[in-house]
Amino acid sequence: MWMGIDLGTQSVRAVVAGDDGEILGSGSAPLTGRRDGVRHEQRPLDWWTAVCAASRRALRDGPAPRALAVCATSGTVLLGDAAGRPLTPGVMYDDGRAAAEAARAGTSPSWGLPKAMWLLREHGGAADGGAVRIMHQADVVLARLAGTPLPTDSSHALKTGYDSEWDAWPWRRLGKLGLPDGLFPDVVRPGTRIGEVGRAAAEETGIPAGTTIVAGMTDGCAAQIASGALAVGSWNSVLGTTLVLKGVTSSPVEDPAGVVYNHRAPDGSRLPGGASGVGGGALTATFRDADPARLDALARAHEPARVVAYPLVATGERFPFVAPEATGFLLGEPASDAEHWLALLTGVGLVERLCFDYLDLLGAPAHGALTFTGGAVRSRYWSRLRADILGRPVRIPRYSEPALGMAVLAAYGAGATDTLHRAAARMVRLRHVLHPHPTRTAWYTEPYLTLVDELERRGWLPGPVAAHARTRTENP
Repeated sequence: MWMGIDLGTQSVRAVVAGDDGEILGSGSAPLTGRRDGVRHEQRPLDWWTAVCAASRRALRDGPAPRALAVCATSGTVLLGDAAGRPLTPGVMYDDGRAAAEAARAGTSPSWGLPKAMWLLREHGGAADGGAVRIMHQADVVLARLAGTPLPTDSSHALKTGYDSEWDAWPWRRLGKLGLPDGLFPDVVRPGTRIGEVGRAAAEETGIPAGTTIVAGMTDGCAAQIASGALAVGSWNSVLGTTLVLKGVTSSPVEDPAGVVYNHRAPDGSRLPGGASGVGGGALTATFRDADPARLDALARAHEPARVVAYPLVATGERFPFVAPEATGFLLGEPASDAEHWLALLTGVGLVERLCFDYLDLLGAPAHGALTFTGGAVRSRYWSRLRADILGRPVRIPRYSEPALGMAVLAAYGAGATDTLHRAAARMVRLRHVLHPHPTRTAWYTEPYLTLVDELERRGWLPGPVAAHARTRTENP
C-alpha cells in the first residue's frame, strides 16, 4: 500500500491506495490563509497540523503504507533555518507582492524565486551567514516527517530558479541577483528515496516510523500522474481553485514569454504546462453559500451563456498570458444567479480553450488524449460544458486527486514498478469518457472570440496570441 499527501490551497488531503489503485483510506483537513489585496499567506504550522489530522483519518482503518510522497502548490515559498524550522509565513503561489523582484529576476511574480527575494528583503534574513534557507511548502512537511531537513525535488524547485535541463542551480545567475549558494536546498529527481518517517512524526501522524519517504512533485504534476496522462502528447487539465494544464512531451516546449514552463518527469520526459488564475475560486467568491448542484441544474436552461465572463480568482494572470494587473470582469448583466453561474462556468472553459490555443502557437503537441481532474470533476455538468467548449473527447478518471498521484509516485519510487508510466497504468482507473456535441461546440465560437477581443483590447493578451486564437476558430 502506498500513501500520497496533497497540500492544497484550501485543504490537506491524504490517501492510502493499493497496488490496483483502490483507495483504502482517505482523510482531509481544512486550511485557511490571509488574503489582503495581492497578499496571500498561510502559516506553516497549519500545514503540519492539517497533515497530522488528514493522515490519521486516512490510516484510521489500519492500512500501513510502505512509502509516501508529498505534493504542494507550485511557487509557494518561505524562509527557514538550518534545521528546517519555518522563520516566515508561507508566501502563496498567487501572492503578488514580488512584482519588482520578478522584473529583476525576469520571471513571473507567481514564481517562487522573486517571492524568496522579497522575503529576504522584507524579513532581513542573514543570508550571508548561512542561517537562512529557502524552503518550499512540501519541504516543511518533509522536514517534520523525517525529523531533519530533506532534499527538495526538482519539480517544486523549478519556479525557485532550478535549471531542470542541467539538473543544477544556476549559481552564476542567482549570484547576480544577490542570492548566495547557502540559501538553496539540495535537489533530487522526483521519485527518489530521500528518507524515512521518524518516531516523533509517527506519533503525531499515525504513519509508521520507518515508512519510506519519496521525493514528490508539485500539485499540478501530481494531478497529471493521477490522471494517467503520461504518454507523449497527452494532457491533463486540473480545475480546482484555479486552472492548471500539464502535458507530456519528449523535449521542452520553448516559450520566450515564460508563460509555459517545463517540469522534468522521473523518466526524463518533459511535463510542460501553465497555471491560470481562473477557476472554481471565482464561484465560491461570488456565491459563498450556494448549492452547486442546484445552480448547475438551473444553468442548463440558459445555455449558451449570453454574458461573457473572465472569472479570475484574484488580481493577476499567469497563463495563457502574463498580466499582473488583470482583474476579472463580466461583459453583460446576468438576469439571475443561474445565468451568472453559467457565465462563470463558461468563462473558465473559454480561458481553458485559449490556453490550448496558446500551446498550439508554441508548437506543443496538444491533440493527444485529454483528461480532466481536480475538484471540478465532481460536477459532471461543468465537465460536459468544458468538453463542448473545447470540442474534444475528455477522459474522467475514477479517482482524480493529486494525493493519488503521489501514491503512484511513492509506489514507483519504492521500486514497485520500473517506470512511472507502468505504475500509473496499474493504479489509475477510468470512470467514463465525455464526447462533445458539435452543435453545442459551435455555440461557443462567438463568446470565445468576444473574450479574446476584450482581453486584447485591455492590453493583457498579446496581439499574436489573439490572432492565432481567431485563426484556430476557423481551422481547429
